[in-house]
Amino acid sequence: MPRFPAHPPRRPVLVSGASSGIGAATAVALAELGHPVALGARRVEQCEELAEKIRADGGEAFAQRLDVTDAGSIEAFVVAAENTLGPLEILVSSAGDIEFAPVHEMDPEQFAQQVQVHLLGAHRLVHRLLPGMLERRRGDVVLISSDCAVEPRPRTGAYSAAKAGLEAMAMQMRMELEGTGIRASLVRPGPTLTGMGMNSTPEVVGPLLGAWRDWGFVRHSNMLRARDLAAAVVAVVSTPRGAHLVLVEVQPEAPLREPEEPKDEGGSAQ
Repeated sequence: MPRFPAHPPRRPVLVSGASSGIGAATAVALAELGHPVALGARRVEQCEELAEKIRADGGEAFAQRLDVTDAGSIEAFVVAAENTLGPLEILVSSAGDIEFAPVHEMDPEQFAQQVQVHLLGAHRLVHRLLPGMLERRRGDVVLISSDCAVEPRPRTGAYSAAKAGLEAMAMQMRMELEGTGIRASLVRPGPTLTGMGMNSTPEVVGPLLGAWRDWGFVRHSNMLRARDLAAAVVAVVSTPRGAHLVLVEVQPEAPLREPEEPKDEGGSAQ
């Protein structure tokens, strides 16, 4: 039996960064609700495998290579996706990676590449898709940010700065799009277990975690899963018209504490 609805609402979705992590989990979650999904990433093989799985489960999916740093790649992707699925009504911008280094040590070209992906890549998608959404007077734009945008962490290179810029852009869009039928929203993850940054060496990660502890960023060891963020995106785009989830921040729940031992009347533990 198909897991997906027989008569889904037709709100075609573009998910960038759909080859793994938050993007892949979000594509599956939205497909399970009946939304046709267009999966884009540079690692197109993983997108194609995921699209096949979605179709096998009764959903509707399209996959093609997408490089958000290349306007031509975005144009080709959107044209092909809309020819296959229809006009795109939801954008989930989740493409990203991270390079760790102190700001002053990061090569300027590497710094610029982080901004290209996290900030300018999101803007290129918005620039291409918003005219159609505005013409149809409906749409949801969901930008995946990070709590590093509001609490920058040391040794994250350009990542924190790029995410701060992304949040400023989203706030600006919310004001500019008021009354148009387009909702611009942020989903702000806390520490999340994905493949991003997992190729770093112990020589890089050791000083990084030490600096984070020094500045109070490591409170406990629990991390979010990609599907936790997918659930947040689903909540944003599924909110009925008339309401707008502007910002959804998701943090990992801390481990349960050990219960305190009862104390006797003298104040010492029994």
